[in-house]
Amino acid sequence: MSKKHSVVSLFSGAGGMDLGFKTGGNFDTILANDILLPPALTYSYNFGHHIVNVEDFNNNGNYKGNSFPLYILGDIARVDFSSFNANVDMIIGGPPCQDFSIVRGTDKERQGIKVERGRLYAHFIRALHHIQPKAFVFENVPGLKTANKSMAYQTILKDFSELHLRWDEIKEIAGNNGRNKVNDYFILFSGVVDSANFGVPQRRKRLIIIGIRKDLIDNRGSQYHALKDKISSELNGDNSIFKKYPLTPLEVFEGKTLPELQNVYVDIMKSYKDVSDSIKSKRAQKWKEEIWDCMTFDIIKDYLVANYIKDPIDCKQLDAVFEEHFRLLQELGYFGVKVQQQKFADKSNIIPKEAGTVIERLAVIPPDENHEFVRGTKWEVEGRGMSLVYRRIHPLKPSYTIVAYGGGGTWGYHYQRDRGKLTNRERARLQTFPDSFLFKGTSSQVRAQIGEAVPPMLSKKIAQVVDMVLREVV
Repeated sequence: MSKKHSVVSLFSGAGGMDLGFKTGGNFDTILANDILLPPALTYSYNFGHHIVNVEDFNNNGNYKGNSFPLYILGDIARVDFSSFNANVDMIIGGPPCQDFSIVRGTDKERQGIKVERGRLYAHFIRALHHIQPKAFVFENVPGLKTANKSMAYQTILKDFSELHLRWDEIKEIAGNNGRNKVNDYFILFSGVVDSANFGVPQRRKRLIIIGIRKDLIDNRGSQYHALKDKISSELNGDNSIFKKYPLTPLEVFEGKTLPELQNVYVDIMKSYKDVSDSIKSKRAQKWKEEIWDCMTFDIIKDYLVANYIKDPIDCKQLDAVFEEHFRLLQELGYFGVKVQQQKFADKSNIIPKEAGTVIERLAVIPPDENHEFVRGTKWEVEGRGMSLVYRRIHPLKPSYTIVAYGGGGTWGYHYQRDRGKLTNRERARLQTFPDSFLFKGTSSQVRAQIGEAVPPMLSKKIAQVVDMVLREVV
């Protein structure tokens, strides 16, 4: 095997992005960074990196060779990349996304690059300026494309592609003097990708920007355009069976493919048979007419309907689909391992306790429904316009996005009627962390680490694409 591509990871958290690069390509992450201790401890435990605080890293100035791998604990704004003298092929990562996220609501709430949190992107670019890797992967929330009427997004793209021209402006934000000669980067891909297209049992969309240093490729030649087309096809999921036939929460929780889970599925769904009788809301009546009355209780037929798969399906095609589901469950280490029966050293699978009123409310909210289902009843809660509030995941379709923070019914809820909040380990499976990946910190800290992570199966696909690029141009 050829020598591994060296990687610097920024805003690394617990390492979801890094895990995908470790398993999906010919990569070796020599340096990672985050400001918080709990994700640093998680990362160090699972990847073996030595944790060093930012002051020691800056003062040493000789970190190279056998000094790595390292995890710098501290604010990225204080990391001195100018003294970093190791050869680096890749920089990966994305700044905290809260100021870009459309989840926050109004333009005023998501100020993007106008506020200090949004400006953390400049330190990613500062690292590019000093380290000058062959390529980079920048990830963030889709809302970045529209924040500040797309001003933030367009600014970031220009910072990448015109780095040598814009450094004087960037260093006003990021600080730190730069090198004399700086290469710019061609953007090979910039678009929103859906994790579910690559086997993640969750609709989690991320903005991915991939750049290649301009001195490595001629953007006027056929190679450049062929690479862009190839990357676009791969990251749009054109060749992935999961784009049409997604992996499901039921499969990753039970550790089996759908054809083996017929009885389990029937037991789950039939437990909700009296819901529409006990709840007289308009939403409940609509659910009865459009969902309940249309269910066949045949797991495969209901799976196809739930995921809007209308094409005629033959048995051989379905066999191939679920063979691929089986392969992925095996790869993740989930096959034959029912999550509810497992105990973990990090205590990540302890079912959270619920208040009596919450248990009563959830008992009358079926899968894929939320607090709106009980509007106008004694179980009504505030939360207009917030679909996550008391929303149950559906056993047969990818989960909605698992979030890192928030109370008030935003925890994420199991599809079983007698269950409430998901455990952290169930969240980790929805993100495609293997069960062998253990977390450090309190329950709320672990929830944040999982919710903020890039799903490793998505990152694995990105790593494979970038590995292909580097093999062609270097």
